[in-house]
Amino acid sequence: MKEIQKLKKQLLMEELQRQGKAPRKRLWGFLVLTLLLLVAAGGFWYYSNMQTRLEETFQKGLTLRQEAKYSAAVELFIKLHDEYPDFIRAPQALFQAAEIQDLYLRRYSDALLNFLLLERDFPVAAEVGPARQKVAILYKYRLNDCSQAIAVYQKVLEQSGKENDRLQYEVADCYFRLNNFEQARIEFESLLKKYPQSTMLAEVQYRIAMTYAVEGKLPEAAAAYRLVMENWGESPYVMEARFGLATVLEEQEKLLEALKILEDLAESYPKQDILERKTAQVRERIAKKKKAI
Repeated sequence: MKEIQKLKKQLLMEELQRQGKAPRKRLWGFLVLTLLLLVAAGGFWYYSNMQTRLEETFQKGLTLRQEAKYSAAVELFIKLHDEYPDFIRAPQALFQAAEIQDLYLRRYSDALLNFLLLERDFPVAAEVGPARQKVAILYKYRLNDCSQAIAVYQKVLEQSGKENDRLQYEVADCYFRLNNFEQARIEFESLLKKYPQSTMLAEVQYRIAMTYAVEGKLPEAAAAYRLVMENWGESPYVMEARFGLATVLEEQEKLLEALKILEDLAESYPKQDILERKTAQVRERIAKKKKAI
């Protein structure tokens, strides 16, 4: 009997102890939850404040660019990219730095590197497309590397865009500069077929004629020049095509035809010194022929 009473007393004491601990557990739970909320709120405040400060820094970089303080602007933009790659404007900062290096500081290799870093670090950023075009321009016009430029232009052309006819022209022109006239002609002809509404068609047809001319394919060159004259009568390239045709006719020994075209250009061709020399040359050849007869 005493044993049972002792057990009851022990159970009662344990129940009282549990009831005493429960409020303390709830209190600790409340304190932990409060602490977590405070940490979260502090983190949110810190993040928001950081983004605000980074935005102010980015705007300062734009101001430095407008004030022509280009080196300082580049340093600031590069720092934003290097130290805060998760900043929403980090791709824009890198683009700004590269563009300033290209356009104003003439640090072409640095500009190229930063445009390439932009594509590597932020492959889905909106700035990647414009950066690729800048890379192609750098290769072609700054670094004289048309082979690399072609590869980049072709990559850009994989994405449809309003300026694809111009990009296709750049590819063709690169091949022309590499003296690969056949491939240049293929690219120019592809432009004519793909972009029949392009405003560059007269120039493209003129360039096709040039590829034939430099290869010594004179009948094909003459026919291509005539197409410019027939199809784009209002284009400034008509006069260039007429001069080109006269040159081809001279090489074919059709001197009188060539002279007639050159004389018709006397008051309208913009490069009068070149025209005068060419006209004198053809007249001299005609005179020598007459003497030989």
